Amino acid sequence: MNSPTPLKALIGGMGIPLAAHELLLLNGNVFGISGFIHRAVRGSLEGLAGAAGLIFAGALVGYLGEDGPEDLSLSLPQVALSGLFVGLGTKLANGCTSGHMICGISRLSVRSIVATATFFTAGVVTAQFLHNSRPAVGHADWSLGAESYKLLALQAIPVSFFALLYFWNPESKAQGSDGYNSPHGAARVATYLATAFQFALALRLSNLSEASRVLSFLLLPFHRSFDPSLAMVAAGALPVGITLYHFARGSERPRLGGIWSIPKGGRVDSRLLIGSTIFGIGWGMAGICPGPALVNFGRSLGSGGHALIPYLTWLGTVALGGLLA
Repeated sequence: MNSPTPLKALIGGMGIPLAAHELLLLNGNVFGISGFIHRAVRGSLEGLAGAAGLIFAGALVGYLGEDGPEDLSLSLPQVALSGLFVGLGTKLANGCTSGHMICGISRLSVRSIVATATFFTAGVVTAQFLHNSRPAVGHADWSLGAESYKLLALQAIPVSFFALLYFWNPESKAQGSDGYNSPHGAARVATYLATAFQFALALRLSNLSEASRVLSFLLLPFHRSFDPSLAMVAAGALPVGITLYHFARGSERPRLGGIWSIPKGGRVDSRLLIGSTIFGIGWGMAGICPGPALVNFGRSLGSGGHALIPYLTWLGTVALGGLLA
């Protein structure tokens, strides 16, 4: 029987936008994990580094003694279909929970608010159909425990790396003819790797890498299985993300050069609504989205291979869905 872990969810949620903001300041990019996967498949080294950082953090957590990820509560063909829907939907909508719910809402983007409301609604409806028989949850566990302190301590490594790069002689970068600093390619790739590593540790601390907790949230408060932990993640993440974006984004010039590529405005169109709906259906089927899937794939690698095939299948069909969109 699962028990809600609201304090872990709150503290983990507060750490998630820190990693996203570090990528914003150094590289001028949105921390969109579905985008990492879709870009990596097409040969982007930065996208590959972002995905690898999430997998590596999960593998380290598994190697250090944590159990492997939970089994997904679907047959393998259903797992594949869920991943396909998530891949198609995130490519059409240009984002998932990280890009739209964390980064987009932090910018108060109407487009991301609409996308988030759409995929949550689709996820809730899907979970009601497929997972309504889930068992009741236990009493809330407000403790942290040694494992949580370990995850918090490990985040000091990527935070220190961020500080080193942020204060690393930025004036020495040559300025291109377009008025932007010429990008430091290797440092930018390393930033994707480090911030993804940090994001994964915060996500694991929150316990929202477990599909069962997401599904229990999507069943809503009147269900015996309801787990409010996802709401606690949002309660931790969004105030921090909103504050950082609106008061600590500086001059909108990436410290490592390149273009500040944060979207402003954007249309709410049929592609966004259809994509978000398809993504929400896939999310509500398995209870998993790209970030947790990459972390759990790493956890499986680091802890002996438990549930490796389902997560590998899911990620493979996400990549395929992105190629088909």
